[in-house]
Amino acid sequence: MLTNIGIPGLILILLLALIVFGPKKLPEIGKATGQTLREFKNSARELTKDDSVDEKDKIIENKS
Repeated sequence: MLTNIGIPGLILILLLALIVFGPKKLPEIGKATGQTLREFKNSARELTKDDSVDEKDKIIENKS
Protein backbone atom coordinates (compact mmCIF):
# COMPACT_ATOMS: atom_id res chain seq x y z
CA MET A 1 0.00 0.00 0.00
CA LEU A 2 2.76 2.45 0.89
CA THR A 3 4.68 1.67 -2.28
CA ASN A 4 2.01 3.46 -4.31
CA ILE A 5 2.43 6.80 -2.51
CA GLY A 6 5.65 7.94 -4.17
CA ILE A 7 7.71 11.06 -3.55
CA PRO A 8 4.97 13.61 -4.44
CA GLY A 9 2.57 11.89 -2.05
CA LEU A 10 5.10 11.95 0.77
CA ILE A 11 5.76 15.65 0.18
CA LEU A 12 2.02 16.33 0.28
CA ILE A 13 1.64 14.39 3.54
CA LEU A 14 4.54 16.30 5.12
CA LEU A 15 3.10 19.65 4.02
CA LEU A 16 -0.31 18.75 5.45
CA ALA A 17 1.29 17.69 8.73
CA LEU A 18 3.20 20.98 8.83
CA ILE A 19 0.00 22.95 8.28
CA VAL A 20 -2.05 20.98 10.81
CA PHE A 21 0.49 20.72 13.65
CA GLY A 22 2.72 23.72 12.99
CA PRO A 23 6.49 23.91 12.82
CA LYS A 24 6.97 23.92 16.61
CA LYS A 25 5.04 20.71 17.30
CA LEU A 26 6.44 18.54 14.49
CA PRO A 27 9.80 17.80 16.19
CA GLU A 28 7.98 16.89 19.40
CA ILE A 29 5.63 14.58 17.52
CA GLY A 30 8.55 12.97 15.69
CA LYS A 31 10.43 12.42 18.94
CA ALA A 32 7.40 10.88 20.64
CA THR A 33 6.77 8.61 17.65
CA GLY A 34 10.40 7.48 17.65
CA GLN A 35 10.33 6.69 21.36
CA THR A 36 7.08 4.75 20.97
CA LEU A 37 8.48 2.67 18.10
CA ARG A 38 11.71 2.03 20.03
CA GLU A 39 9.77 0.81 23.09
CA PHE A 40 7.56 -1.40 20.93
CA LYS A 41 10.59 -2.92 19.21
CA ASN A 42 12.32 -3.61 22.53
CA SER A 43 9.18 -5.21 23.96
CA ALA A 44 8.77 -7.41 20.90
CA ARG A 45 12.43 -8.43 21.12
CA GLU A 46 12.03 -9.35 24.80
CA LEU A 47 8.94 -11.43 24.04
CA THR A 48 10.71 -13.39 21.32
CA LYS A 49 13.75 -13.84 23.57
CA ASP A 50 11.51 -15.20 26.35
CA ASP A 51 9.91 -17.63 23.89
CA SER A 52 13.27 -18.90 22.68
CA VAL A 53 14.45 -19.43 26.28
CA ASP A 54 11.27 -21.39 27.06
CA GLU A 55 11.77 -23.57 23.98
CA LYS A 56 15.39 -24.31 24.97
CA ASP A 57 14.24 -25.30 28.46
CA LYS A 58 11.66 -27.70 26.98
CA ILE A 59 14.30 -29.29 24.76
CA ILE A 60 16.66 -29.76 27.71
CA GLU A 61 13.87 -31.31 29.81
CA ASN A 62 12.95 -33.73 27.01
CA LYS A 63 16.56 -34.94 26.65
CA SER A 64 16.92 -35.79 30.34
